[in-house]
Amino acid sequence: MALSREEREQFLVEPHIGALSVDSGAPDRAPLVVPVWYQYTPGADLWIVTGADSRKDRLIVAAGRFSLLAERTEPTVRYVSVEGPVTERAPCTREQFVEMAARYLPADTVDEYVNASAGDQGEQVVFRMRPQRWLSSDLGVF
Repeated sequence: MALSREEREQFLVEPHIGALSVDSGAPDRAPLVVPVWYQYTPGADLWIVTGADSRKDRLIVAAGRFSLLAERTEPTVRYVSVEGPVTERAPCTREQFVEMAARYLPADTVDEYVNASAGDQGEQVVFRMRPQRWLSSDLGVF
């Protein structure tokens, strides 16, 4: 059963691991699909963080859009998929990196993770995407 707008937006607010998909740009290759952390506020753009000049970064820039699927299996199988254009690519601030880490990690590990990642991951960028198309379902509701 498809979710209402409120249900699907609330689902994206929850900290699921997303599966990002973007055109690979090559006729002999399938789209790139990778797990990502994401942030979403109802009615706003969804955003992700990735390494500057990574393959994901280059492909998103080239395509100008991407898709993201969030799903769960308990208490029922439910998913929300969004697709839309990139509205911004900007350097990731420390505050944004902390916000994203705090969404997924225990509070007492966020600072350690952010500090360790700052040296390991190099320059990071934020992509904002405006959800244009939505697919959703809760397969446990009949």
